[in-house]
Amino acid sequence: MTTARDFLPRPDRQFLGWLAVVVHYLKDKFGAWHIPEDEQQRIEQLLANFAAAFGLVDNPQTHTPAATTAKQEARKAAESGIRRLLKAYVTYNPLVTDKDRRAMELPIHKTTRTRVSVPTTMPFFEIDSSVIRRLIIHFFDQNARKAKPAGVHGAEIRWAILHVPVTHLKDLVNSSFDTHTPFMLEFDEDERGKTVYFCLCWENTRGEKGPWSEIVSAVIP
Repeated sequence: MTTARDFLPRPDRQFLGWLAVVVHYLKDKFGAWHIPEDEQQRIEQLLANFAAAFGLVDNPQTHTPAATTAKQEARKAAESGIRRLLKAYVTYNPLVTDKDRRAMELPIHKTTRTRVSVPTTMPFFEIDSSVIRRLIIHFFDQNARKAKPAGVHGAEIRWAILHVPVTHLKDLVNSSFDTHTPFMLEFDEDERGKTVYFCLCWENTRGEKGPWSEIVSAVIP
């Protein structure tokens, strides 16, 4: 079941089924729609990762806090991957028909579009470390707390657990995407006391990014 706000199914089981349908449908379309082969391999791997992680959580015998965290991260990665693939190669691809979109359970877009501006500001954010093994990032527009700038779909969060301070975005090897504040990360017990570095940027509905924030750090409580 999708909504006007977000076409991705919210329950994990439904999301997994939907993603499998989309990936299966795309298998016969990558060449015709000029989608690079490595994109196919990447989204298939993300699907496999989430399916495996969900399977562990769905089984009472293997459902542990660590499995739940792994499932959450696998879902975020799968969501980010499919969003980017669809935006880059499907949403506005003239070779993709409304019949194709219905088969993949995607929104049917209007034939005329209003140009969405590229974000010009960076997200402001606060990190809440009041709960053990958890970091919560509250991100917002500089002009309106808890709100996104007009035309912004969400924020990309780049992060990494590192032993030394970093100054380059490329060192933040993990990437997540969230359409609504707050964004939450959970960690294992043996990661407590380690330092996580974060950097955020706004992204519009066409996948175009605004400027990146400064890199900040937080200690896993």
